[in-house]
Amino acid sequence: MNKDCEGGIIVENQKNDFAKGSMSSHILHIAGPMIVAQLINVLYNVIDRIYIGRIPNAATLAMGGLGLCLPIISIVIAFANLFGMGGAPLCSIARGQGNNEEAEEIMSNAFVLLLAFGIAITVIGLIFKEDLLWLFGASKDTIHYANDYLTIYLLGTIFVMLGLGMNSFINSQGFAKIGMMTVLIGAIANIILDPILIFSCRLGVQGAAIATVVSQMLSALWTIKFLTGNKTILKLRKDKMKLNFNYVKRIFSLGTAGFMMGITNSIVSIVCNSTLQTYGGDLYIAIMTIINSIREVITLPGHGLANASQPVLGYNYGAKEYRRVLEGIKFVTVAAFSTSFVLWLSVTLFPTLYIRIFSSNPEVMQDGVAALRLYFFGFFMMAFQMTGQSIAVGLGKSKQAIFFSIFRKVVIVAPLTVILPIYMGIDGVFVAEAISNFIGGGACYITMLLTIGKELKQRAKAVKEV
Repeated sequence: MNKDCEGGIIVENQKNDFAKGSMSSHILHIAGPMIVAQLINVLYNVIDRIYIGRIPNAATLAMGGLGLCLPIISIVIAFANLFGMGGAPLCSIARGQGNNEEAEEIMSNAFVLLLAFGIAITVIGLIFKEDLLWLFGASKDTIHYANDYLTIYLLGTIFVMLGLGMNSFINSQGFAKIGMMTVLIGAIANIILDPILIFSCRLGVQGAAIATVVSQMLSALWTIKFLTGNKTILKLRKDKMKLNFNYVKRIFSLGTAGFMMGITNSIVSIVCNSTLQTYGGDLYIAIMTIINSIREVITLPGHGLANASQPVLGYNYGAKEYRRVLEGIKFVTVAAFSTSFVLWLSVTLFPTLYIRIFSSNPEVMQDGVAALRLYFFGFFMMAFQMTGQSIAVGLGKSKQAIFFSIFRKVVIVAPLTVILPIYMGIDGVFVAEAISNFIGGGACYITMLLTIGKELKQRAKAVKEV
């Protein structure tokens, strides 16, 4: 128990003892607010796209320009995940072992890393942004929209990274509702500012970027305020912000899985945009931007359940409650698959309802329906990828999670995105994702069962015999 904690905090620490009570209840307790929080977080970018898709006389080109920025946005998120998802499970394991002081040191080290890399990304991004946008598939009609948005977004990189990265440490302590408030504050600000800046002030995509940066700043400030206050179990402290090589190494090792997910998403986005520009032009880049927006929303329940399981599984793993870990794995797998299957059905049966949220352009509607159905075919198999990787990360098995991040995106999706259009035309870009859902999802989960699952059963048996 942390000696610096006040009475009220000690009570909260006991309350968030994941080694007692139902595993499913603990996971759902965190998952509910976390899913809402992630949904709200997605609104930062999705709301921008909804409004941008309605800019008079420029909606499709502006949407395409925004789509060109997604690879760089994915890289920013990847670095936030590197230190947030890398440090938070380590904190959970340390808490499960009763070592809150070590958990605080890990969290403080993660904060310093987020701050330092946020500054570095901002500087490098501003220097090379236009060259990168041309490389990503920009045309003379979309480059200025992309450049205008990205310039302002990069100026807020530090806020994005601190808000996303440090919120993981709030959720890992069991304060899911506080974590939800982190993004709710920013999302409300974004929803209010977007129409004012885009339309009333006539700033277009620049207005959308300004709204996003201001919103992320508010979220980051809220996060830091909570983690330095008296209501948190683990407190962010200046005296523990000196980088410790051992902690940094462990954070990098475990966070690489989440990092690779973001980086591989960026790589696939680059390959997709370049291929789409070759075979379909700006129209299909705009369609892919809409599809990515829909994907961000419908993957939330699966990701939320999978991510919510990490602190619960990690805590019980640290406490050597292996049977409870197995129980949690079974529950989160069934829950994530069920929700993903229902959402896949809704997209397949009602594609126009989803597309109409972002665009009313007849060409986008006509070509987007077929593309949407192809892209999301077999989407429910992604549940196995989500849960398999999250289980590995939550239990500190980083290498396995890293491998399957690379395997699905770099080994399967990227090559197929280039190869299939040669034989199938533009449809090949969208079919590539569908194929990866089956191969990547199945391979990831089966491997998890044969390795981590087997190890947990052996340890559970050994503990029972003792």
